[in-house]
Amino acid sequence: MPSSAGRRSAGPKARSLTVTSKGQLTLRKELLAHLGVQTGQRIDVEVLPGGRLELHAEQATGTIDGFISLLAGRSSHRATLAELDEAAAAGWAGFPTPDAGQP
Repeated sequence: MPSSAGRRSAGPKARSLTVTSKGQLTLRKELLAHLGVQTGQRIDVEVLPGGRLELHAEQATGTIDGFISLLAGRSSHRATLAELDEAAAAGWAGFPTPDAGQP
């Protein structure tokens, strides 16, 4: 039987999972919710010393089309190229734009 030396004690938030014959684990819904993982989303696994793993919801990289579609229909204003250039320059310089925080 393996020694428990160096292991943290199983506290009130500890969960036990069973490894299948294929070497797979199933995370319960409450654990996925705790990670903020949605159906179809991937999970990043970081291997830590001492036989430990750390799980994180994978951060989506997205596409420019996906970003633009988030903004579609939110405003009837169509920015000119000059307005876009000004906003981009201000943003890169760290200056807030006049409409910052406005829906």
